[in-house]
Amino acid sequence: MRILGKRRVAPMLALFVLGLLMAGAVTAMAATESSAKIKTAMAAMKDEAAKLGAPKIEGGSLFFGTSKINDNYALVDSLKAKFGCTATFFMKKGDAFVRVSTNVMKDGKRAVGTPLDPSGPAIAAIRQGNAFYGMVDILGKLYDTGYEPIKNAGGEIIGVYYIGYLME
Repeated sequence: MRILGKRRVAPMLALFVLGLLMAGAVTAMAATESSAKIKTAMAAMKDEAAKLGAPKIEGGSLFFGTSKINDNYALVDSLKAKFGCTATFFMKKGDAFVRVSTNVMKDGKRAVGTPLDPSGPAIAAIRQGNAFYGMVDILGKLYDTGYEPIKNAGGEIIGVYYIGYLME
């Protein structure tokens, strides 16, 4: 009886392990298709912003050094031109994060003033000081995205960097 039980368990265990390996391979393939380009564009966004100076909120606006980011689209538009991505700087306002510079469009206009989804997975990671990479619904459209916190000199989260690609 014991031998028979082992014979039944072994194939099931093998199938289970094979399933885990296949799931990992599929996840890895999916992660590499756009993750690399999202991370490359994110690194460029952070590098270009850092060249301007340290991030801070002053007078209700997001700054990098002396460069005001609110309604300044030079950096997000240069990222779109170079990488073909959408890009946004969010600024912390109370408990929310609001777009202050973006090339994400809503009704034919830049989606400035719209918030990061307060119940989405990205904001949960950001609030814990972590990055989030994955699929997100943005204003009714599915994007493959990356979000990383913007921290001031004191280590406080004052905003969010965003890079994304529309999934068609």
